[in-house]
Amino acid sequence: MSLLAPSPADAQRRTGLRRMRALALGLLVLAAIVYAVTLRHETGWLGYVNAGAEAAMIGALADWFAVTALFRHPLGLPVPHTAIIPKRKNEIGRNLQDFVTENFLTDEIARERLASARVGERLGAWLLVPGHRTRVMAEVVRVTRAGLGRLSDDAVREVIEDFLLPRLAKEPISPIAGSLLEGVVGERTHHGLVDLGLEQLHDWLRDNPGTFASVIGERAPWWSPPWVDDRVIGWSYQQVLTWLRDIRVAPGHPARVAFDDLLTRLAHDLQSDPEVMEQAEALKERLLSHPQVPDTAVGLWRSFGSALESAMDDPTSYFHVRGEELLEHLGRHLVEDEPWRSRLEGHLGEAVSFFVNTYGSEIAEVISVTVDQWDGREAAERIELHVGRDLQFIRINGTIVGALAGVVIHALSSVAT
Repeated sequence: MSLLAPSPADAQRRTGLRRMRALALGLLVLAAIVYAVTLRHETGWLGYVNAGAEAAMIGALADWFAVTALFRHPLGLPVPHTAIIPKRKNEIGRNLQDFVTENFLTDEIARERLASARVGERLGAWLLVPGHRTRVMAEVVRVTRAGLGRLSDDAVREVIEDFLLPRLAKEPISPIAGSLLEGVVGERTHHGLVDLGLEQLHDWLRDNPGTFASVIGERAPWWSPPWVDDRVIGWSYQQVLTWLRDIRVAPGHPARVAFDDLLTRLAHDLQSDPEVMEQAEALKERLLSHPQVPDTAVGLWRSFGSALESAMDDPTSYFHVRGEELLEHLGRHLVEDEPWRSRLEGHLGEAVSFFVNTYGSEIAEVISVTVDQWDGREAAERIELHVGRDLQFIRINGTIVGALAGVVIHALSSVAT
């Protein structure tokens, strides 16, 4: 099978090449006819025509030889230094590889081209167009849907059982959990979750006083009079609601402070206390070794996939609305926030620089490896198909320049004699 499969545009290229070849050959034939007709007229104005025609033929033949010698032996004759591309394609491929590596795949050029392209600003302006954001979301949906379609439940289970769970079992969780918890407490990221939990608990108690009374009433002494129980339960219910409300509205409430201190001590112990670390590892092992864990993980993945599919099918869903908002926000930042855009382009430049420095030579090596696999004759034909039309202008220019040079030389000879 050919490594150089023809493309749909090859027919058009072949037609253009044949047309330009015919034009160049036509000029050569025209020069030969003019030369033959004016052969016996070496004086007068016909002498100039004859000299121009003769030089035009010489120029046309010389440039035909030069162009043809690149791709094949002229007239099939094994003239030295002809059929250059078929004979030296491997060397040409290596030279082209070196040229690309030295002049394109360099750190300086990559950064310079990236800076001149103004990628951040142009991307931001592009994202500010609503139609472009819709197009991006459509592509995100298409790629996400394709990815979900390729991940079956069996594949997810295999990843969980063969890779994820064994990996988690080997990795010590205590230092990671402690460091993560320390960061959460230090940045007070958990306060929003605490506020949400307090709000939900307060609202539930407010809406379910009977449940609270039933739970507390079951623990009342048998000898206590009912009216005393009702008074105590009612007072306790109001105190709990007031206490929860006070915690919600007071950032410095002792309960909040105590909870933060507890999390801080837990974060420290998870990283330094051997007993706590051992208990955390034992809890992790019991959890990961439970037979229900893979089924639960697959079920969660299935629920996530179904919810995501439904969201992608609904243009008014949070997925689409929030996606559009994030893309618009990103576009405005890229256009209006110059420091932020500069930082982003700086990170992009570092990534491109790393990629070029690390993999540039391997990328350029694809050129020489690919050229080595080509058949010499077929490679010459394919290259000629792509650049041969433009090379025919060399023949045409050679014919015209030769004719002009012949006229000038004939004129100088006439003056000299």
